[in-house]
Amino acid sequence: MITQGQSAVHLGALLPLSRPGWVEAGQHLLAGMELAVQEVNAAGGIGGHPLALVVRDTAADPQRAVAAVDEFAALGVAAVVGEYHSVVARAAAARADAVGLPFLCTSAVLDGLTEQPTDWVARLAPAQARGWQLYAGFLLDAGHRRIAVAAQASVYWAAGIRILREYLAPRGGTVIDLDATTLDPAALCDELVSSSATALLLLVGQPEPAVPIVQAVRRDERLAEVMIGAPAGQPEFAEWAELLGDDGVAVPFLRYLPEHFTPLGVRVEAVLRESLGAAPSFVAFEGYDGIAVLAEVLRTQGADRARIAEGWATVAVEGTRGRIRFSRVPGITVWQWAWPPIQIADRDPAWPGRFRTRDTAR
Repeated sequence: MITQGQSAVHLGALLPLSRPGWVEAGQHLLAGMELAVQEVNAAGGIGGHPLALVVRDTAADPQRAVAAVDEFAALGVAAVVGEYHSVVARAAAARADAVGLPFLCTSAVLDGLTEQPTDWVARLAPAQARGWQLYAGFLLDAGHRRIAVAAQASVYWAAGIRILREYLAPRGGTVIDLDATTLDPAALCDELVSSSATALLLLVGQPEPAVPIVQAVRRDERLAEVMIGAPAGQPEFAEWAELLGDDGVAVPFLRYLPEHFTPLGVRVEAVLRESLGAAPSFVAFEGYDGIAVLAEVLRTQGADRARIAEGWATVAVEGTRGRIRFSRVPGITVWQWAWPPIQIADRDPAWPGRFRTRDTAR
């Protein structure tokens, strides 16, 4: 039971809540976190102390994330949780490691989240290579051998292109680079026609320039047979459907959901659906699971930062999408949940509000 006057245990929360960040992702991440905090406190909190979030908007800016981590360290938070964008999470993870502040990254997938192995950082989301290799195999199975990527400059997008190329090249696939920074949608369509690619992957921000690129390709009769894909998950969010309508269907993307939720996941899905007024994205479940993990670590290890970091190795929690444990994975520098469920899904052309599962991690 939480008694009146008990001091709170604070967690720092990093989220993109303004542009150019993917705002809807940040809102879903926060909704999941807030629900979990409410439930932890309703169950007595952490040893009778309420759990509380200190929220900071990263706006997809790595420097804002670094400043927030420094602020959290000075404020005395027990740990940091969150962040959706990989380049932002990487900056936050490096700073958290440097100042000795535990960081549970919920949603960023960049394989090299830190330059060197660290005990201060753990991650719920799968490594980028795992999901993007699944996606590359999906493309090959669908008969695509010449695959164009419309990409902006980013460590995350560059890593994705490298993963695709390394997987596809030995299997007869070719990756064709199209610079989405210098090519407007019309010029990009011309380049796509010249490339003879049968698939175009959007490695760009949402809604700009993803939405105008999709609209241009869908309206170009020369590209009627070209499949559009978005491995980073842009079509998951309601804004995609609102802006694109029928143009946004049948665009396969990666999401981290199971075929069937755990009993906890079923309950959480219903509550989040009501609070969000829409189906919760996988990011909302990552937010909920992140708080569930940290609450369990705090219960067993206390609020000392070094003990929290030690707790990554032994914590085991029933999450919304399966049982969560962390381990050391070759090639991954942080404590990693190996592995969350992975799906390739798209919006159903017959019912754009419904998702179809096209493939799953084997």
